Amino acid sequence: MAERGTEQHPHGADRLCRAGDHVYSRAVRRGRVPRADAEPVPCLLELALLHPDPDDMDWLVPTSPQEVMTRLLREVYDEVSASQRRVGSAVEAFEVYAGLGGPLRAPAAAEGTAIRVLDGLSRIQAAMDEATRVCTKEVLTVQPGGIRREAELSEGLHRALALRGRGVRMRDLYTHVARHGQGLLNYLELMGDTVEARTLDEVLDRLILFDRTVAFIPANADCTMALELRHPALISYLATVFERMWRLAIPLTTPLPDTGIEGISHRERSIAALLAEGHQDAVIAERLGISVRTARTHIARLSETLGAASRTQLGVRIAQVGLDGPHPPAPVVTAPRAPAPESPTVL
Repeated sequence: MAERGTEQHPHGADRLCRAGDHVYSRAVRRGRVPRADAEPVPCLLELALLHPDPDDMDWLVPTSPQEVMTRLLREVYDEVSASQRRVGSAVEAFEVYAGLGGPLRAPAAAEGTAIRVLDGLSRIQAAMDEATRVCTKEVLTVQPGGIRREAELSEGLHRALALRGRGVRMRDLYTHVARHGQGLLNYLELMGDTVEARTLDEVLDRLILFDRTVAFIPANADCTMALELRHPALISYLATVFERMWRLAIPLTTPLPDTGIEGISHRERSIAALLAEGHQDAVIAERLGISVRTARTHIARLSETLGAASRTQLGVRIAQVGLDGPHPPAPVVTAPRAPAPESPTVL
């Protein structure tokens, strides 16, 4: 009986279950209750709130509330006294260690400030606004997905305009699909030469890096949580990744290079390479920032162009024509270098 009561009613006398509260209250009002009434709530016997009536063992009488209160207060007092003794012991122990050497230097940045979790869109927006306010040099961003919606572009427009007003330079990386969005083109026209944009077949997850001192990345799939990063090693790593992607990317003002294979577009070549790696349609669509329906349309067009009657045959055809490898590097357009001044003749 005792074990059953403990398992079903894991509480103390200060926090009765609802059934126990009803039975104990009835016992206090009436002076006693039948033993059968307490069978569903053995916790009352376990906690000594009810005990058998000496005159009739079929009845249970309540322990007076005043006695219960006194017992509970004594238990609380004992717990507090024990905690105070533990605190005193800890202080005495570490006073000995503190006297063994000189003061230790605290780390430059505690982990709590180097990596901070931002839970909720309002906290994310507030942190981004603060980073924008103190930014003075550059902002680097990676924007995954496909065509940028007007609402997404408008959401951060106030920050972009504030940065432009202070002469902060911005570099943005998008997927090639984003080139087809009029909203992005309008945004870049508004920002002028303050923003430079390039595109890749696929990019990393979202990244915003301010002055190479603070970065923001998603912390969950729906982007309602974010990580604010200030650890120098993490910031340096993310900046290096960005720069390497930037060198491989194609300026938005430059047309995408031709695939060199008649009837196959740049996007279809990217899809062919991912098919050759064994990816499913949904994965291909997510990585290239297009819908699954669009991905399947391109796959069907690839099959028709290459004369493949099945997925297996399509994989063979892709390898035969060399579409399973990386894109040929895009030509990098650079400004002509001014001739170096002639060195004076040394006599």
